[in-house]
Amino acid sequence: MRSLAAAATTAALFFLPLARAGHAPPPAPALPAPLSASIMRLVRANAVNISTHSWEIGTLAEALTELEWGSLSVFAPGAVPPPARLARGEAEDVLEIAERIVAAKTPDTLPLIDGDGAVGDPASIGASVLLRNWTLSDKHNTTFSTAAAQQLEYLLSVAPRAPNGAISHRADQVQLWADFVYMAPPFIAYYGALQRNASLLQAAYDQVRLYRAVLFDADVGLWEHILLGNATADDPAHWGTGNAWAAAGALRVLGALQGAGKAFAAQRADLTLWVQETLDGVWRFQQANGTLLNHLDDPASFADSASTALLAASTFRLAAMTRNNTLIPAAARALRLVRASVDRDGWLTQAVDPETFFTPLVPGAHTPEGQSFVLLLEAAVAAWQAAQ
Repeated sequence: MRSLAAAATTAALFFLPLARAGHAPPPAPALPAPLSASIMRLVRANAVNISTHSWEIGTLAEALTELEWGSLSVFAPGAVPPPARLARGEAEDVLEIAERIVAAKTPDTLPLIDGDGAVGDPASIGASVLLRNWTLSDKHNTTFSTAAAQQLEYLLSVAPRAPNGAISHRADQVQLWADFVYMAPPFIAYYGALQRNASLLQAAYDQVRLYRAVLFDADVGLWEHILLGNATADDPAHWGTGNAWAAAGALRVLGALQGAGKAFAAQRADLTLWVQETLDGVWRFQQANGTLLNHLDDPASFADSASTALLAASTFRLAAMTRNNTLIPAAARALRLVRASVDRDGWLTQAVDPETFFTPLVPGAHTPEGQSFVLLLEAAVAAWQAAQ
């Protein structure tokens, strides 16, 4: 199980503060004033109310877990496995999502939900289903374990694959999207961590590695959005949200591998390096007001607060894990921009339309995933502050 960066980063240095590794981290910058509790409640309510597609629901479930129930998140030390029983009301909103999705699942299908043609998107809900299964009071109830196992079977044994072994993000053709990295590998990794299954942990890592091999543009230090498959559907642009999905997804796999011991030290080092290289590339294109552009390196593109939010969240999360604050000044500027982009009704404004990729939201429209990105950002900021 050797990996690409094993020689570059040793297990002994993994997750140690850079000061102890011979590098003095810069002082942490002051952060902007937080969103009020009332605005945060509106952001959350809006996210819940408009998240209907599979990937939106999965992103919402993860955002609620990280923000409200952080001790159950893969980023929390000792969070895997979670307690066999939860306190009354604990993670109730996350578990309700899992219950609702599994109750509506068509019995003779493998994916948890219709993915609108996507292979990876239904799996984004998988972590909440696994959590529901693990914490059931009735240990003879196999409803959720069966649903999760079927979703895993679809990913590993049924879905089409690229020549290098990467699982296709689309069902009708072999096509790789950066989005996939957030949707499927974290589910596979959490499944493996719960079951202490080294093969599944390796499979989750491998999918990040294989996707990076195709989509990461080393000349620029950014991920391309969509490659392979129907050429007319390719999107080689360095889409901000695609880079955000990739960084945040790799981080969740890294979180799930934290308890895997020395056997996965090299894989953890790789994932850390890959997230870092993506964030290094992204923030080079940050605008003076803190925003990132929809197409990160295209000066003609428009500002996008949604990808800015998730990339800032990934930056705070990585810094909390590694104690490396080098990119925190950029993330703090982005945080200020994102908080200023949330209006008085709790809607994130100045964002890309997540279903077109190329156009900003029209007046009166909203982005479900963008709402959840704000929640993920606030959760990551809190984790970073606690780690200082």
